[in-house]
Amino acid sequence: MLVHGTCVELDGAGLLLCGPSGAGKSDLALRLITHHGAKLVADDQVILGAARDVLNASAPASLAGLLEVRGVGIVPLAHKAGTTLTLVVELCDREAVSRMPEPETRTLDGCAIPLMRLYPHDASAPAKLCLMIARIQAESEIRDDI
Repeated sequence: MLVHGTCVELDGAGLLLCGPSGAGKSDLALRLITHHGAKLVADDQVILGAARDVLNASAPASLAGLLEVRGVGIVPLAHKAGTTLTLVVELCDREAVSRMPEPETRTLDGCAIPLMRLYPHDASAPAKLCLMIARIQAESEIRDDI
């Protein structure tokens, strides 16, 4: 399935950044790449496919390794061929972000993936994603130990 969004891998976790055109998907991806060590997987269009209860993400061949940077243009970047999605990030207005959110999921291609709503223009947005990934990974380790 093909979705409109941007995907990066951060600390081994695939993040799918979703939102309308101009929401800040590529800008947030660029900040994660340049300041937090994320790797680009796909920008603008992401191919999703479920296999064995996990959801994999990759870029269409024509867009692989390309990131649109507003005010600069399309730039080539080092990238990963694919990743396993760990988190769907819905970019939205600040007012739509709950102060104390309840856990949510988004089902894509039959796989339920944790969902986080985020205002992408806060300076702390990349740090919030790092915290959320750490939380998801810690919860996964606890489940694996049970």
